Amino acid sequence: MTIDFEIVEKENIGILKFPHSEVLEDVSAIRARKNELERALALGNLEHSKIQIYFEDDRSKKMVETTVWALTDQSVVLKKGVGIPINRILMII
Repeated sequence: MTIDFEIVEKENIGILKFPHSEVLEDVSAIRARKNELERALALGNLEHSKIQIYFEDDRSKKMVETTVWALTDQSVVLKKGVGIPINRILMII
């Protein structure tokens, strides 16, 4: 089974609406996501490498290719202060 993700530009993320619920059910997947986000932050700060973030808003599954600038306890911060709630991120590649 393949899932289609809508590609969005990071500039459009600010207009999306995000539910408060967690998209991952497995505790080990949540831990792995945290590790991947920390790795993405290091890549963004040291090498300015772009990564793909697969996430879900209140309507559908989406993907953005971007650089992670910062992490807070609750969100991933992209360029110009745009954020994606961590609990809505499915995977990082």
